[in-house]
Amino acid sequence: MSEPRRPATSTATEWPTLGLLAACYIGWAVGTTWLAALWLPAGMILTALAIALHSSLSHEMIHGHPFRDRRVNEALVFPALTLVIPYRRFRDTHLAHHQDSILTDPYDDPESNYWDPAVWQTLKPWQQGILRFNNTLAGRLLIGPAVGTFAFTLSDMRAIREGTPGVLNAYLWHIPALLPVVLWLAQVADMPVWAYLLAAYAGLSILKIRTFLEHQAHERARGRTVIIEDRGLLAFLFLNNNLHVVHHMHPRTPWYRLPELYRANKERYLGRNDGYRYATYGEIFRRYLFKAKDPVPHPLWRSPE
Repeated sequence: MSEPRRPATSTATEWPTLGLLAACYIGWAVGTTWLAALWLPAGMILTALAIALHSSLSHEMIHGHPFRDRRVNEALVFPALTLVIPYRRFRDTHLAHHQDSILTDPYDDPESNYWDPAVWQTLKPWQQGILRFNNTLAGRLLIGPAVGTFAFTLSDMRAIREGTPGVLNAYLWHIPALLPVVLWLAQVADMPVWAYLLAAYAGLSILKIRTFLEHQAHERARGRTVIIEDRGLLAFLFLNNNLHVVHHMHPRTPWYRLPELYRANKERYLGRNDGYRYATYGEIFRRYLFKAKDPVPHPLWRSPE
């Protein structure tokens, strides 16, 4: 699955993206070597931040940045710093997710956290308990990466058995993508493998803050995508994807132009998503750290007859 080609008039080199990508790799290298040797916890923190940023940059590559050539963009983020979720599976499922009419659909939206209520009723109490905890922000941070990776991989293994095109190929490409990380940890890094695994998990946890309430159940597709007006560290790590309805309306716009677009058309975007808005991530932590933002079974789901 691919997006429409970028208009021919868009030829400027996206230096902010290229510069940030270079800084990301430098931060990751410093975190796993010099800083890890100086003080391991600090090295793990910097490494986790670099891993989260690398995933956000991978998202930029999926949407055609900084170059028109998809192969060049993929090569720029080729090392699998998170260790899990092959880039090509991230690409294909994320582009499928960008069909707004299916947002939050338990079956058709690959990034939905909602369950079909009928399927939910068949789960064992302990399974429901895990998913309920995962629906709080604390749960998303602590077990979200494990739950999400397990569910994603299980679904992909099923797709491979059924012969779904492209899925097996994505996992085969993931093997060489892991090699630079493995070789770095074995030959260069001063960070123990266990510490890198924790840092990678922490990086995925940071990303779960972004995806926690990006979309809500709503009768109309236009009201399902959030605006979070935060301008702090998390917004930077997420490359302004907190302005998520702006990104969904302009998926080919680079990350550094999203705030300007939002400021110039704030009323339009808030009208577009029926006012689904938060001021800061601090507000979200205060409201949802130990409280679910909505139920796990889709509250508006109507099973096909």
